[in-house]
Amino acid sequence: MDITNCTVFIAGGTSGIGLGLARRFAAAGATVVIGGRRSATESSALDGGEFPTVELDVTDPESVTRARDKVLASHPGLDVVVTMSGVMLLEDLRDPAHFADAETTVATNLLGTIRVLDAFTPHLIERGTGTFVTVTSGIAFLPFPLMATYAASKAGVHAYSEALRAQLEGTGVEVTELVPPAVATLPEHKKANPRALDLDDFLDEVMAQLGQTPTPHEILVQGVLQHRWAERDGTYADLVAQRSQALKNLPGR
Repeated sequence: MDITNCTVFIAGGTSGIGLGLARRFAAAGATVVIGGRRSATESSALDGGEFPTVELDVTDPESVTRARDKVLASHPGLDVVVTMSGVMLLEDLRDPAHFADAETTVATNLLGTIRVLDAFTPHLIERGTGTFVTVTSGIAFLPFPLMATYAASKAGVHAYSEALRAQLEGTGVEVTELVPPAVATLPEHKKANPRALDLDDFLDEVMAQLGQTPTPHEILVQGVLQHRWAERDGTYADLVAQRSQALKNLPGR
């Protein structure tokens, strides 16, 4: 991907990794548009008015269509779409009340990703070139039992990305999957998880890989390799057991 000469829409780009990516793309020379649940006014206040912003709720099909139409009306040369929108919720699977959080997670992380991809697929195919960047997680490959549906939803996005890449072969449209580990996007995140990568360090690795031609099928920073290849390396069972220790923190355990 030529990150210095592209037009990028980042769904879920108003905070966190998404906003960090927006700033890195812009610094490289790209034109950037961001979308998120915050209104344009709230979003501009948050990001300093750096980027054109569209209101987007990926759980609402009409909102996705409206956002798509606004982005393409103002930026018809759009050639990169990043699907960042997601939620990460803790669940106690012994309590049936967790199902509401499970529904929210699937609706946002998996179905929301598919909606955004569907919205822009005809545009990129018509152009005959472009890139989709889907976002999964190291947890898609090495589950954290406290976030069961999050892991399942991200594993679903991984499988969907693989299928989309196969179906778009020959169209000129690339599909690359960004696989973040834990990333500290706020100071309190580092306090809660000292092993979380600093955002800038994470983005340094990500942008270096995104700038390759052809774009890699998976963007894997060093900090996520133990997650991605745990089964291959024979460390999967031990690592899941270690992560399962966190279940002791649930009420009544």
